[in-house]
Amino acid sequence: MENHLENILVFATNIATVSDKQKVSDVLNEHSEINQWNIDQEDIDCVLRIVSETLSEEQVIHLIETQNFKCTTLE
Repeated sequence: MENHLENILVFATNIATVSDKQKVSDVLNEHSEINQWNIDQEDIDCVLRIVSETLSEEQVIHLIETQNFKCTTLE
């Protein structure tokens, strides 16, 4: 499947450790509207990228915040 730029959502988070990533991975992996995701833990902003045809930025932020992590949109 081809990734279109408008379907990639990018966020700054505080998901900084392996255990942090594990906490959110189950939620992200099980979400039917998320095609693909990754977290760049080497980046100072712990950048989360999500590929989804349907999810809004607000929905992703809510999903991450329910796991007790910070999540803000990156321009």
